[in-house]
Amino acid sequence: MEQEMEKRKQGRIEECEEEKWVHDASVDYKGRVPSRASTGAWKASFFVLILEFSERVSHFGISSNLITYLTKVIHEDLKTAAKNVNYWAGTTAMMPLIGGFVADAYTGRFHMVLFSSVIYLMGLSLLTLSQFIPSLKQCSSKICNQPKVIHEMVFFLAIYCISLGTGGHKPCLESFGADQFDDDHSEERKKMSFFNWWSFTVCFALLLGATMVVYVQDFVGWGVASFILTTLMALTTIAFYLGKPFYRYRKPEGNPFKPILQVIVASMRKRHLSCPSNPALLFLDKAAIVEEKYIEQKDNAWRLATVTRVEETKLILNVVPIWLTSLTVGVCVA
Repeated sequence: MEQEMEKRKQGRIEECEEEKWVHDASVDYKGRVPSRASTGAWKASFFVLILEFSERVSHFGISSNLITYLTKVIHEDLKTAAKNVNYWAGTTAMMPLIGGFVADAYTGRFHMVLFSSVIYLMGLSLLTLSQFIPSLKQCSSKICNQPKVIHEMVFFLAIYCISLGTGGHKPCLESFGADQFDDDHSEERKKMSFFNWWSFTVCFALLLGATMVVYVQDFVGWGVASFILTTLMALTTIAFYLGKPFYRYRKPEGNPFKPILQVIVASMRKRHLSCPSNPALLFLDKAAIVEEKYIEQKDNAWRLATVTRVEETKLILNVVPIWLTSLTVGVCVA
């Protein structure tokens, strides 16, 4: 009886010890198994939310009034201004495809977000400098019909730096915030709350960017508005970096397209095979069939794929029709 009590006590101690650590393939900033008490959850996601807030305020503040700046300050005609706005919006929409790929394959989300924040801050700083440094201003006199070429160059360089920064923020920051919550723990409920706060943050940033920032641009000055956005972005970027000890990190897993291509290639090589137990086996499932004559090449991922990898590939391919539908909507909006 005493031995049983001792075993139960020992079991509870071990459970409590396991509860202290997060076992979901994430690591802390030193590469160790993260402590549940000192990393992740709200203590980490707070830094993510304030950085998203500053980035969205800046983006909506600039994009909402960009055509006004191009027509009234740079004196472009409406057709040229609309074309430049579309070019910028299209580039901004495409950049996340590159940023997400690089983050997942090579850099990891934290480093991509940090690098993108610095690029974004460079763009906002250039916008601010172009309004205050005399040699970079659009004109030297109050009456201006033709802006300086140097001002146009600096302005377009600035807004495309912002596009580049957005390319790292959009695909990585929200995912990085979700990484702070353990799906196999009670923290999973907090993750749902995190997404609610994320949506609130984006909507509130849209409200401020499209109203307060635009008001300052129109009635106080473009330089003042750019300075406010630059200061806000600088402070939140510093805060995000200082939160480094509180984050949980996921290591990059390599090229995400390679496993998909391996499944497709393995399926093509076995296209003439059929499964004895299931003749109606789907084409991609053939990638998981073990061929006796190639048994020595079982470690070759281009000839034999795991069932898990096949299922992951099918899930990704099932999303393609949804993506194409969304693409049609995006084209109409553009």
